[in-house]
Amino acid sequence: MSELPDFFGEHVAAAYDDDSDVRFSEAHLAMESGFLAELAGEGGRALELAIGTGRVALPLAARGVEVHGIDLSEAMVARLRAKPGGAAIPVEIGDFGTALAGVGLEGEFDLVYLVFNTIGNLATQEGQVATFANAARHLRPGGCFVVETGVPGLLRAQADGWFRVFSHTDEHHGIDEYDPVTQLMWSHHYTRTEDGHYRRNSVPFRYAWPAELDLMARLAGMRLRERWEWWDRTPYSSESESHVSVWEKE
Repeated sequence: MSELPDFFGEHVAAAYDDDSDVRFSEAHLAMESGFLAELAGEGGRALELAIGTGRVALPLAARGVEVHGIDLSEAMVARLRAKPGGAAIPVEIGDFGTALAGVGLEGEFDLVYLVFNTIGNLATQEGQVATFANAARHLRPGGCFVVETGVPGLLRAQADGWFRVFSHTDEHHGIDEYDPVTQLMWSHHYTRTEDGHYRRNSVPFRYAWPAELDLMARLAGMRLRERWEWWDRTPYSSESESHVSVWEKE
């Protein structure tokens, strides 16, 4: 049984690729897919956990990497399969956060990757630890696991430490809510609809500091190879609000 509820049903999938985040731009996807293709190597094989609509998988495949995927949402995967080249990417419907996910995937991969804060969708430490173990299980020795996620915004929350406004426009209000005791957080999105009302969508996450993710990697037999603030290899620092971390299987 999946630990993950499906927060990415048809109502989310229908508008997912319309996101104004820079990560959906062609320029960014060229940079991100180039970073990943370099790790996969020429003619390499890559496995994307939470492949979704193929935002990253398709440009990566266009670089000659053999891409496979796992995703829980059939609605998101249907969007992938409707895109040019999307039907050629093998995708397993399932929970990437369990040690048994991906049993239908054969062979070893040069690269496994999980991007766009999705590691936090596993709302328990056990689920996150299992994801690292699952990634390592699919990697060849020397292969890499890449995670892109935010640095917990707890330090940038308002004085009470519970809430942080990350978006405030006429069309969208975004508020992160933190529980420092459990390391749980909820990302609340209020989006204006065509009739002028706001639709609320709240998604739970579990935040983890980079050091905790490094320990998960060590438990899975991987070591930190490199960490950057962003896909352009901006150095990671105490001011960084995100990180792209690369662990190598020993």
